[in-house]
Amino acid sequence: MEFTPFVDVMGWAREDDDEDKADIQVVTCGLYNKMVTSTFGVTVQVDVLLSEIKSLDEFDALAIPGGFESYSFYEEAYSEVVSQLIRDFDSKSKHIASVCVAALALGKSGILKGRNATTYRNSLREHSIRQQQLRDFGANVIVDQPIVIDKNVITSYNPQTAPYVAFELLSRLTDENKAKKIKTLMGF
Repeated sequence: MEFTPFVDVMGWAREDDDEDKADIQVVTCGLYNKMVTSTFGVTVQVDVLLSEIKSLDEFDALAIPGGFESYSFYEEAYSEVVSQLIRDFDSKSKHIASVCVAALALGKSGILKGRNATTYRNSLREHSIRQQQLRDFGANVIVDQPIVIDKNVITSYNPQTAPYVAFELLSRLTDENKAKKIKTLMGF
């Protein structure tokens, strides 16, 4: 739910049957293996390994879905390789989109210090552990806003926001009209 909206939204924009097809390619990457076991045991074959990326100039944006600790999400998301990738995208003011707890990877990288952001909020609890962790990384956590945008960074607070984060990213990669059109075509 957090990964596929980026593929679907960008795919719809690319395959739009009008003349204004978006020239957007989604490239999936993995840290250690091309076959990645994602949350809940779903295996995904990625296009490239991070170590195979020669230049960030080939990319306009970085999208990071969230995940569960029990599936090694934090081990990978908090790695220095991922942190450096995030810092490199941010230093070039490239778009960075994160869903749910993926904002913690942004926080760990240091790019959210003093910036507005959000992350997973368990609505069944008064106090959010994950939002406190993001605060500890120096972010100004906006508690009750589902999607928070600060300059080139988009963060969100639960899996349900994933399609809307993808639409926001599409609007930044193309324009607001294209994003609205694709949103309508997809039934949102």
